[in-house]
Amino acid sequence: MKRGFAQLCLAIGIVFCAAAFSANGALAQERVWVQIEAHPDLATAESRVRAYSRLIDNVNGYRLASGWYALALGPFTRATADQQLANLRAQGLIPRDSYIELGTIYRQQFWPVGANTLTAEPVAPVAPAPAAPGVAAEPVLITEPATPAAPVMVPEETAAEARQSERALDRPAREALQIALQWFGFYRAGIDGAFGPGTRRAMSDWQAAEGLEPTGVLTTRQRAQLLDAYAGELAALGMAPVRDTRAGIEINLPMAMVRFDRYEYPFAHYSSLNGSGVQVLLISQRGDRATLHGLYEIMQTLEIVPLDGERTRGNDSFLLTGQSASLRSHTVARLQDGQVKGFTLIWPPERDEQMARVLPMMEQSLTFLDGALDPGATDPGSEQGIDLIAGLEVRRPDISRSGFYVDAQGTVLTTSEVVGQCTRLLIDDVHEAELAYRDDDLGLAILSPQSRLAPISYAAFAAAPARLRSDIAVAGFPFDGALSTASLTFGTLADLTGLNGEQTIQRLDIAAQDSEAGGPVLDSTGAVLGMMLSGDGTGRALPDDVSFALHADQLNIVLAEAGITPAIAPGGQALGREALARLGANMTVLVSCWN
Repeated sequence: MKRGFAQLCLAIGIVFCAAAFSANGALAQERVWVQIEAHPDLATAESRVRAYSRLIDNVNGYRLASGWYALALGPFTRATADQQLANLRAQGLIPRDSYIELGTIYRQQFWPVGANTLTAEPVAPVAPAPAAPGVAAEPVLITEPATPAAPVMVPEETAAEARQSERALDRPAREALQIALQWFGFYRAGIDGAFGPGTRRAMSDWQAAEGLEPTGVLTTRQRAQLLDAYAGELAALGMAPVRDTRAGIEINLPMAMVRFDRYEYPFAHYSSLNGSGVQVLLISQRGDRATLHGLYEIMQTLEIVPLDGERTRGNDSFLLTGQSASLRSHTVARLQDGQVKGFTLIWPPERDEQMARVLPMMEQSLTFLDGALDPGATDPGSEQGIDLIAGLEVRRPDISRSGFYVDAQGTVLTTSEVVGQCTRLLIDDVHEAELAYRDDDLGLAILSPQSRLAPISYAAFAAAPARLRSDIAVAGFPFDGALSTASLTFGTLADLTGLNGEQTIQRLDIAAQDSEAGGPVLDSTGAVLGMMLSGDGTGRALPDDVSFALHADQLNIVLAEAGITPAIAPGGQALGREALARLGANMTVLVSCWN
């Protein structure tokens, strides 16, 4: 039976407990223990101390002056004991009513056999190396990852003996078994220490998986086997609490797989260790809901967040998951007291099973501390580039081209070049689109947005061809979408046909980039004369200022075949360059293909 401090005082006498706090006061400041359990009989205490020793270091068993038997961790300095008490409670490895004990009530030690830690020097915390002037210290590993103890050989029991030994288990011991069964996927209900039908079924399934008779009652040896396997799993992951005072975060991390690398606001980077392929980002910045929502959008542009996965954003938190053939990631962040904090866990597919166990431990242990990363927190040696955000690579599409709205519902006309074998089409890197029509002979495609859009402007087509040598402008994205808004390139109409007399295309005297293909060709009034093409189809190397565009009448025929009634421009006066640029930017979109 486990006893907390108040219960134990009643058992051994109030006067003795008071003496425990007053006697040897100077020594008590230097050497203390974390007491976790006390039992009236030695057999139960020995069973429990063996179980704890498989998961936690520095476990001792002492006989008390009252005749009871106590399980305690230590000895520690007072500061270390406070850390251990908080960390082990948070991880659920010790009872919630564990407490700091001065050690004056401990008498003879019965575990480990032959040891005497009552007079041993306290286990002191490892002090981090002093930081260079002006540089904040790195995150501190609060406790080393647990190493499983050598298995203890326990005689096998009969079914009756197994039930009898099981009845002697207290609630924490029962909960520990449920946690281990849950870890290995056999138990899916709540951790309550009650061995109901769900727990019995989980035990039976575990026994069957281990080649044992599925009785639904674990013997003492089987319980030890299960807990040993669980301890081995924890050791392989190296789960340990890490306190990062600079980021203001405390969290359990798989320290056998990652190590601290650097700070790049708003992230603390933990890189892969021992070829694990696992990475962690701790997210930390001051801000409000706009900050949180902005981070949500930015994270989705990074290579570490594959396109397929759950996206959930609330007022004060968000979840981003991503999965591809080579990568998985899971990001959680929340806003609390003017701080946005969270983490991203990144791993290869072969680690799926392990990370399914790591993720709940990280989420449950995430704790906000005072402070957040300073915007100036950046490693001076970090790589920089327009394709990098805080040291992370921005996801780039396979191909980007221009396009333009042709109706009030947001239907987009673009070049078929961007469609290809594309699995995902985006309009302006945000709106999902589907291929509605395609004509490879003409080199055009029509895209329908999955959610109805309301463009500011859409194309109105010229009623007649423009005059030769008249001024024209092409609206598009000339640098693969590096600019956030479409720009205009000005030129003249060189010929109403192609180089070989093709009637469907017109030749332009204009220097255009490949990514401007699919953009609208405008006359001086803003009417659409045609759609830019990426080449003439001859394979010739032509001068830079020679470009081609489909005629507006060809576009109108295709739109009608697709069930879209094109708008016809009424004619009018020429627009100024500023007004023409505004019109072109409002109707022109970036079309990108992602695979």
